[in-house]
Amino acid sequence: MNFIVSSSYLLKQLQVLGSVINSNNTLPILDNFLFELDNNQLHVSASDLETTMSASLEIESNSTGSVAIPAKLLLDILKTFPEQPLTFTVEENNTVEISSNSGKYAIAYAAGEEFPKAVALEDPSTTVIPAEVLATAIGKTIFATGNDDLRPVMSGVFFQFSTEGLIFVATDAHKLVKYARADVKASQSAEFIMPKKPLNILKGILATSDAEVKVEYNDSNATYSFENYVLTCRLIDGKYPNYEAVIPKENPNKLILSRVTFLNSVRRVAIFANKTTHQIRLKIAGTELNISAEDIDYSNKADERLTCDYHGDDLQIGFNSRFLTEMLNNLTSDEIQLEMSLPNRAGILTPIDGLDEGETVTMLVMPVMLNN
Repeated sequence: MNFIVSSSYLLKQLQVLGSVINSNNTLPILDNFLFELDNNQLHVSASDLETTMSASLEIESNSTGSVAIPAKLLLDILKTFPEQPLTFTVEENNTVEISSNSGKYAIAYAAGEEFPKAVALEDPSTTVIPAEVLATAIGKTIFATGNDDLRPVMSGVFFQFSTEGLIFVATDAHKLVKYARADVKASQSAEFIMPKKPLNILKGILATSDAEVKVEYNDSNATYSFENYVLTCRLIDGKYPNYEAVIPKENPNKLILSRVTFLNSVRRVAIFANKTTHQIRLKIAGTELNISAEDIDYSNKADERLTCDYHGDDLQIGFNSRFLTEMLNNLTSDEIQLEMSLPNRAGILTPIDGLDEGETVTMLVMPVMLNN
């Protein structure tokens, strides 16, 4: 088998697929890209058993066959070529020969049959989501996922599809983000938990795409098809916690202020906070917000005053500054609203402007106990 392909075109596709491959695989075959040739169509796949991704490339060829080529070696050599056509030829002596304008390079290959096949979904449900919407949904939620191996369901993003719209939720028990779209709907209700790794891969590619993403899913796997890519991954098994139950419904105290001003203030004050608790204190009275932090061990303290638009009772509440900073960083609005009820109940952070029609973002941050 042999084929001709543009060096930069091949490199671009392989770099996307390369993000699937783990640095330490238990099966040596997973260190390879699978090349499957069918005349002028080339399918290249990469897998880590949990996630498999493939790309279809247009090439020049009139042969068929499959080989597994070492991924790192192939990427390293492709990065060094200027744009030019490359000829790949599979030789009898178990090597693939790459011919460029300046030379020839031989790489040992493995048999394509050894490569694990992607799971074929039986009887899947289907939903179509614009790439931009899915990329935004992943970007807005993935930072709030947990890393606790004992609670695997919280290490992924919860997808909730219905005829009313789509909801994406992530939480690590300290913070929670709910991203909803009423302008994109599914034909039937479904819910599943997507692991972080495939979501990060999707986020990277979809950010620059304006395609439609076809999402197919059953109880154990999901497949995302768009442009010339197909990504299949195993879903996280388990029941997602009832997130609606933790979102406080009655929040009479409402604080409105500039996101950037608040973020910069929290960042500055947080430098003086205790290095284990990262605790900052918000004290709100009238139109004045007082942000302070103290590290008693080192006698460091900071105190800032901001004017704000506040409706509610005077209140003192403590937050972990790292969670607050992450959330404010993740929003893009000019103004935000922080709704609170009591010092021991979660605060709800929402953007006031900059949202599309039918788009809502709700962020929940748990308070920390103030030590007076």
